[in-house]
Amino acid sequence: MEQVTQYLPIIKEGIIKFGYRLILFLVIFYIGKIISRSLSKLVYKGIKKKSGETLALFTQNIVYYALFILTIIVALAKIGIQTSSFMAIVGAAGLAIGLALQGSLSNFAAGFLIIIFRPFKVGDVVEVAGKTGGVESIQIFTTTLKTPDNKTIIIPNSAITGATITNYSQKETRRVDLTIGVSYDDDIKKVQDTLLKIISEDNRVLPEPEPFVRVAELADSSVNFAVRVWVKSGDYWGVYFDLLEKIKVTFDSEQISFPYPQQDVHLYQNQ
Repeated sequence: MEQVTQYLPIIKEGIIKFGYRLILFLVIFYIGKIISRSLSKLVYKGIKKKSGETLALFTQNIVYYALFILTIIVALAKIGIQTSSFMAIVGAAGLAIGLALQGSLSNFAAGFLIIIFRPFKVGDVVEVAGKTGGVESIQIFTTTLKTPDNKTIIIPNSAITGATITNYSQKETRRVDLTIGVSYDDDIKKVQDTLLKIISEDNRVLPEPEPFVRVAELADSSVNFAVRVWVKSGDYWGVYFDLLEKIKVTFDSEQISFPYPQQDVHLYQNQ
């Protein structure tokens, strides 16, 4: 009992020192976290004004986590823990993780390239890696698309930069291309005038470049007209479907026929 009593002051002093170091660590950690969050928000606001939200979010995340890791290292150093060996362990672990996650690192690099060169931005309609949809978010490792039927597609960034990117929203205008086939018995001039009249009645069709309606092909069972009109990018699908419907209704009323595959069958009686 006396031996235990002798060590009580030492134990008490050790507990006080440990408590002091723990409090110091928590204070530095808490303050560093606040500073990391505040500085990352300032970086976000500054970059957003010049380069847009996508790059701002990307940089904000990098700044926050870099400062957060630095805060932990400083806090450990202040309470007497040797950070040199800690940094060596972190470096070795980072190398091992890097070798194990080569695919993720390539996605990170690809995400950085997407942010810098900006082949598309949030809100654009794109076709990437064989998928088409609106860009919902561009993250460090992946890009998220939303399809027209409301499906979410998450694509690794390396798959995007390694393939062709088609951006349907980057330009203000798009061309609607239609192929309309009519019978060989129909009057070509009448068909052409009817198509031009249908186009002129749609206010969404732009006057410049001028609408194009010409015979494009003399096919096996039809005379095919190429119909090309320019519209604003946001009106593309509306004009596309409305023109098809209006052409069908108008051709029916004008008695312009749509050909369809036919086959003559001849029966011979074997004498």
